[in-house]
Amino acid sequence: MHDDIATAKRALRAELRERRQLLSQTARDAAATGIREQLDTLVDSLGVRSMSCFLSIPTEPGTREFVDAAVRRGIRVLLPVTRTDGLLDWSVAHPDFDIAEGMFGLPEPVGELLGPIAVNDVDVLVIPAAAVDRNGMRLGWGRGFFDKTLGSMEGCPPVYAVIYDSELLDEVPSDLHDQPVTGVVTPTQTLILAPARP
Repeated sequence: MHDDIATAKRALRAELRERRQLLSQTARDAAATGIREQLDTLVDSLGVRSMSCFLSIPTEPGTREFVDAAVRRGIRVLLPVTRTDGLLDWSVAHPDFDIAEGMFGLPEPVGELLGPIAVNDVDVLVIPAAAVDRNGMRLGWGRGFFDKTLGSMEGCPPVYAVIYDSELLDEVPSDLHDQPVTGVVTPTQTLILAPARP
């Protein structure tokens, strides 16, 4: 990666992280409600029976209400579990599943682990992001787990990144390994930004 791109990514991530930390609890609660409504509508419109999602941390737009509701509706939800080799294992969410702290202090489900290819048969992937630009380029948090996952998938289904409204930008710095997303889900809207990949 070029040094100037790496520097630009670090600076933008730091700014976005600070903005997220300054949000009030009221704003976070409202965002979680909005994300649940947007994701409910998305999975209904796509006829989703199986999907991936993630367990949000307190500063992220909340996904936990949605995951709980989706599981209770009978949707098979795969949640990521980090591995030391930079890939992701997956675990199927169940009602009242246990959560433990995984690598990097991220919340991860406790349960049977499925390998990295388990995600190949989902109808849609819902992933975290720091920001996304209007062409669908995603800026992650720098660890590369989701870029590796998306880059390794054949016939990748639609991929939606969950962000706050202010994190949809005109452009984000990117390099060759960075993977685009189909669209974004924010607390107020779901937008398609790029065609689904073959």
